[in-house]
Amino acid sequence: MSPPPTERRSKPATSRAPRRGSGRVTIADVARVAGMSMHTVSRVLNAPENVPERTVKLIHDAIAQTGYVQDLVAGGLASGRSRLVAVTVPTLGSPVFLEALQTLSLHLSRHGYQMMLTESGYDPELEVSALQAILGRRPDGVVMMRTVLTPTGRTQLRAARIPVVEAWDWNDDPVDMLIGFSHEAAGACVAQFLSETGRRRPVAVIGNDPRAGRRLQGFTAAARELRLIDADADTPHVLIPAPATMGAGRSGLAALLAREPDADAVVCSTDMIAMGVLLEAAALGRQVPGDLAVVGFGDQAYAAATTPPLTTVRIDGSLIGEQAARAIIDRLDGHANAGLRVDVGFTLMRRQSA
Repeated sequence: MSPPPTERRSKPATSRAPRRGSGRVTIADVARVAGMSMHTVSRVLNAPENVPERTVKLIHDAIAQTGYVQDLVAGGLASGRSRLVAVTVPTLGSPVFLEALQTLSLHLSRHGYQMMLTESGYDPELEVSALQAILGRRPDGVVMMRTVLTPTGRTQLRAARIPVVEAWDWNDDPVDMLIGFSHEAAGACVAQFLSETGRRRPVAVIGNDPRAGRRLQGFTAAARELRLIDADADTPHVLIPAPATMGAGRSGLAALLAREPDADAVVCSTDMIAMGVLLEAAALGRQVPGDLAVVGFGDQAYAAATTPPLTTVRIDGSLIGEQAARAIIDRLDGHANAGLRVDVGFTLMRRQSA
C-alpha cells in the first residue's frame, strides 16, 4: 500500500543540517532534511491536526535538527494577525499579578497566541508613550492589569480597533471590556471585619499606588460609619513607595506607632508590607493578634505560612486570567462581547493575625 500523499518522499531523507554561511534556516531546509515537500512542512506548521501523526513527527524532528524558527512576522503580515496579545502590569516587581499572568499565558497559548509582557508603571504621564510602544508592535489584543489612566490612552486603544481588557480594577466607563473588582468595596470589607472583632483604633501602611489609595478610601468611609474613627477624620496612615518591600512595612509600622501608640489594628495594602509589619511588631514586643491585628492584601503563597498566619484579602487571579484570555479570544473569533463586564469579587481570608 502506498503511503498517504503527505508522506510521499520526493527524495531520500538526509541528516545534514544547512551549511554554515548559507543564511537563515528556511522552510526549504526543513523540507530537504525531512525528505518532504515545502507544502507538507507548511501544513504541519499551520494545521498539524490535518496531517498524519507520523508525518508531524518527521517534520518536528527535522525542525529540531535544523534549528528552524517560523517567521511569525511574515505570517502575520499575510494573515493580518500577529498572534501576540500585549499584557501590561503596573510593575514587574510585585508577585500579586503572577497567578493571573500564568493562567492568562496558558489559555492564550492553547489557542495559538503568545503573551507579550510589558511594564506600564503607575505614572499617568508615562502611559501614552508605553501604549504607543505596545500598539506599534501591532498586537491582536491588549490586556491591562489596571484601568487606563489618561484620555489620550483611551483614544489610542480605541483607535487601534482591537479587543482591550482592563483587569484587576473597576470603573464605570471601561475602554472596551472590564474584568475585576471594587477596591473600595475590599477596603470597606476589612473595616467591617475589624469592627466585628472589636478593634477600635485602626492604622494603615499603604503603598502609593492609585488602587491601594482607593482601598484606603473605602476603608476610611466604612470606618467612619462604624465609628472606628471620627466622622471627619482620616485613617492614620503612612505612604510607602510601590512596589513596597518588607523593610518598608517594618519602617512604616515603626513610624505609625510612634504617632499612634494605642493603635490596635494595622491594615496593609499588600501581603509583603504585612510581613514587614509582623516582623516589626515582634521586634517591638507587640503581640499579634493580642495587641495588634494585622490584615494584608493579595493572599500570596506565603500568607498562610507567616507567624501567625496572615489574615488577608484574596483575589482570584486565575479567574481573572482565564476570563481575560477568553474575552480576547472570543472577540478575535468573531463573537460580539463589547462592553463585557465581569466582577470577580474578593474573599476575606480570616486567619490568626486578626
